Amino acid sequence: MSRRATWALRVVGIAAVVSVAATVWLGLWITPPDKVQGNFVRLVYVHPALAWVSLYLAFGIAALGSVLWLWPRTRSPLWDRVAASAVEVGTVFTGLTIVTGSIWGRTTWGVWWAWDARLTSTALLFVLLLGYLALRRVPADYEARARRCAVAALIAAIDVPIVHFSVQWWNTLHQNATVLNSNLSPTIHGSMAWTLLLGFVSFTLVFVWMFAMRLRIEKLSDRAADFELEDAIHERWAEGTLEELGEEQGEEQKVEVRS
Repeated sequence: MSRRATWALRVVGIAAVVSVAATVWLGLWITPPDKVQGNFVRLVYVHPALAWVSLYLAFGIAALGSVLWLWPRTRSPLWDRVAASAVEVGTVFTGLTIVTGSIWGRTTWGVWWAWDARLTSTALLFVLLLGYLALRRVPADYEARARRCAVAALIAAIDVPIVHFSVQWWNTLHQNATVLNSNLSPTIHGSMAWTLLLGFVSFTLVFVWMFAMRLRIEKLSDRAADFELEDAIHERWAEGTLEELGEEQGEEQKVEVRS
């Protein structure tokens, strides 16, 4: 990684830490509690932002990388790494989305989990993400692994619009979107709205930093695998050379004995 890229990544990391700290400060001590939900409404500064990253940002990048790898004209190991990194980081955010949603649901609905359309489709998405990660660890050559993972990512991406529109298609316990609803009319205002917006920005920065770091690790892992392959080839070549040398010496000794 170049110095400029390293510097930019550090700036993003620092901005992510500062913005998350500001979100926590505003969410816990500045914004007022809700008349109905009380202090539990402060989860609104975390849960929707996590869902935005996991559903739209991470999956959007993963789907784009998978399509670009499957398209012969743009096929490159870079896009396979991009998709894999986005899915891995997106899995973390999807898990956090489910956990924070369960905490919020316990205070709102009285239960930790309900087989609601939004919750069920999100849980299915989480399972599909885990399946993608498992596919990447099944032994296979690079082309086969990249192809099946790209297809798996696109199949999982079908569930994203189902999650998004589930509250409109079915009668669910989950409320409609606070900001990105069908009428594009936010139901939150004032300091709460600004804190919510900052939460979206802060968790987006966290995702960008984690994604860039994971992409860097993926690239280094591929290089390490290439070096291991080269070492194995050299070792095999050296063993073959020694065997040939031993056979030649054996033939020479047989000739000397006969003579």
